[in-house]
Amino acid sequence: MTTTTTTRREHAVDMRDRLHMPRSRGATSGILLVLLGIWGGLVPFVGPYFGYAFTPDLSWHFTWGRFWLEILPAAATFLGGLWLLGSANRVTGHLGAWLAALGGAWFVIGQQVSRLWTGGTPAAGLPVSASNLGYVAEWIGFFTGLGVVITFLAASALGRMSVVGARDVHRRRRAEERLAEERLAEERAAQRETTVPGQRPVEGRGTIE
Repeated sequence: MTTTTTTRREHAVDMRDRLHMPRSRGATSGILLVLLGIWGGLVPFVGPYFGYAFTPDLSWHFTWGRFWLEILPAAATFLGGLWLLGSANRVTGHLGAWLAALGGAWFVIGQQVSRLWTGGTPAAGLPVSASNLGYVAEWIGFFTGLGVVITFLAASALGRMSVVGARDVHRRRRAEERLAEERLAEERAAQRETTVPGQRPVEGRGTIE
């Protein structure tokens, strides 16, 4: 009976197991989301150098359309990726992934939604390319394709973080055990250092002659 009870306790998942996750769980998605966030925030300002742009075709030119439809979702993606990259807590990791997912979704639909307050013209302008291939490439690279990839990565991270693996639980508990052993060893070492020569420590009573 005792063996069965101990085994059940070892395999039981408590709240700490549900909240804790390895930092590597969101590392890959986090790095990619950070890079995509940087791309989404910089491409409207440096793209015109290479003829890859939306109107106005000017480098480092700020417009409110660029702010609401490109800089803002890029910042959300970047911050969400950072949270994923350094998080060992599922709550923080989920918040980062959701923030990045919202940024990606806004990249996809923001230009079309902006027509509601601009009288029909996308607030962040239109592709400047004269060819159909360039026109499509600019839409994909600036908005729709970028947003789909960001949303996909964020959703994948959410799926991975939702799984509480037995290996993760075992590693966390082993780490706690090692930490407890190290603290106990430090306490014993400190107790030996404070013991007066010629006296021996008595547990719970200090020292005796």
